[in-house]
Amino acid sequence: MKNLSEQFQEEVVENIAALSSDDLLQDMTSQWVNRSAASKYTYNFRWLGRPIIQYPQDIVAMQELIWSVKPDLIIETGIAHGGSLVFSASMLALLDLSDAIESGQTLDPRNSRREVLGVDIDIRAHNRAAIEAHPMYSRIRMIEGSSTSSAVIEQVRAIAATHERILVCLDSNHTHEHVLAELNAYAALASKGSYCVVFDTIIEDMPKSMFPDRPWGPGDNPKTAVHEYLKTHPEFEVDRSIHQKLVLTVAPDGYLKRIS
Repeated sequence: MKNLSEQFQEEVVENIAALSSDDLLQDMTSQWVNRSAASKYTYNFRWLGRPIIQYPQDIVAMQELIWSVKPDLIIETGIAHGGSLVFSASMLALLDLSDAIESGQTLDPRNSRREVLGVDIDIRAHNRAAIEAHPMYSRIRMIEGSSTSSAVIEQVRAIAATHERILVCLDSNHTHEHVLAELNAYAALASKGSYCVVFDTIIEDMPKSMFPDRPWGPGDNPKTAVHEYLKTHPEFEVDRSIHQKLVLTVAPDGYLKRIS
């Protein structure tokens, strides 16, 4: 006989399957996404005081991934206001706390190997100042420069070489060309069993009219780059269980799990 925990998990799996096959719900979600995007809905949320510019659902999904993968390095392209860097740093702090409790040792953040590396072509002075003043900054490292330049790629790979378990998040320029270049540069740094998460793949599923002043849109965006990348990289697969359970996400087909 299955225990209560196993029964609960089976119910969750059944619920997710039902959600993913509910065409009306999927259509309503699409309408909601398009309507809310016009009001910049993702601007409304902060993590420990910094704007994070993500759906709450994706924030929860990333928390689950970080707890599961237990990375000692999270690489992020795209910094903006720094909320995602602070979020990742706080999750790594919780991993360190968990390790300390489990081992019975005293927690000393100065001895932690876990860190977040953020890359952005333009780290604005007021954002840099706010990030550097944040209590989580001791776990954060930033590189200013194009994420696809050879010099920056070399710096990131050098830092990655000093870590064992790595999670990658791509969230900068959203054109097909740029995201594909980022995938080619950084996806391979994700450890086996970890993820390369590509944000804003949802652009492919939105009306072209939503992006009148952007170089990306349907047919030229992170999702098209993901599909192109996967054609020649069988070591990754889309973890569809994540966007199926979230229903509402900016990253459908964007949670790429490294399987080999």
